[in-house]
Amino acid sequence: MKLQRKNGLRATALGALAVTGALVLTACGSDDNTGGTGGGDGKTSAASNIKCEGAKGKLLASGSSAQKNAMDLWVKDYMAACSGVEINYKSSSSGEGIVAFNQGTVGFAGSDSALKPEEVADSKKICQSGQAINLPMVGGPIAIGYNLSGVDRLNLDAATIAKIFNGKIKKWNDPAITKLNEGASLPDKAIQAFHRSEDSGTTQNLGKYLGATAKADWPYEAEKKWPAPGGQAASGSSGVAAQVKQVDGAIGYFELSYATSQSIPTVSIDTGASAPVEANSANASKAIAAAKVKGTGKDLALELDYTTKAEGAYPIVLVTYEVVCDSGNKPETLDTVKSFLGYAAGEEGQKVLSDAGYAPIPAEINAKVRETVAGLK
Repeated sequence: MKLQRKNGLRATALGALAVTGALVLTACGSDDNTGGTGGGDGKTSAASNIKCEGAKGKLLASGSSAQKNAMDLWVKDYMAACSGVEINYKSSSSGEGIVAFNQGTVGFAGSDSALKPEEVADSKKICQSGQAINLPMVGGPIAIGYNLSGVDRLNLDAATIAKIFNGKIKKWNDPAITKLNEGASLPDKAIQAFHRSEDSGTTQNLGKYLGATAKADWPYEAEKKWPAPGGQAASGSSGVAAQVKQVDGAIGYFELSYATSQSIPTVSIDTGASAPVEANSANASKAIAAAKVKGTGKDLALELDYTTKAEGAYPIVLVTYEVVCDSGNKPETLDTVKSFLGYAAGEEGQKVLSDAGYAPIPAEINAKVRETVAGLK
């Protein structure tokens, strides 16, 4: 029996992405966000509430490919409001973004994982009067996308996902998968699992989920580098999504926007709740709403509950951060960093993302982000 799949994202959300033009995804590592030019006059745009506040010139940033769609939206709107400012965000990976930040080549970095202590220590060379901090800007689900002819809906649990990605489950009609999908006609076809080739915060967040919920089947530390043997590697979330889209029998992981933009079906997760939970922004929001700040001082790194069994809470989520100096930012870009990130964290910037199917940061935490951005030095 062919199972019917329900897409949780509204068609309007996909339309919002398509209208921007820049949101057609290309290979990660070479994606730059740029736009028009003009003159930062410090005025508020008549068309919006974006406050340019003396922002001027070019601001370079790089990192997380999970942020690419978010950055495309923010950059487009911000540069339309603030003439004379050019924001250039290079989509690569969280690891590359943090390296670039700690080398002093970018004004801020995007990362899907909070900084490690050694990365914070290294940042003090650049943030000479302070150190790097994590500012959560947007959240969303990490989708498990698949390509399996004749199967339009698929349920998996944490243990089964772990066994698939570490090569212990090799066929789509394995009893463990069949048990979770009663009535589905699962083929006797080899599973081709794809993972990220480069250091990735998305990889690390998936590892955190599997380590918390299926430790016996996923005995690896949650690191940005893919830890398990076997499988096939691809560059960036867009690369993994492209392989899944092309290969019958494939499975991979990437941010939900990559699945929706390419019409890739996604797995619903059996968390132990009354029904498997679909990957969509509303369900991710239910999980992220329970996040708590674990950072100290101005650092706002969050702790997520990957083991949630709350009804309708999708557990494989990430929060993507902007990494900046709390003090010691470059004087020539400080005003632009504060202005741009202030817009991104503000009500208008968060609403743009919510309308496009992302999971907004909880209001209480977001208020702290805005306060911290305003106080950057």
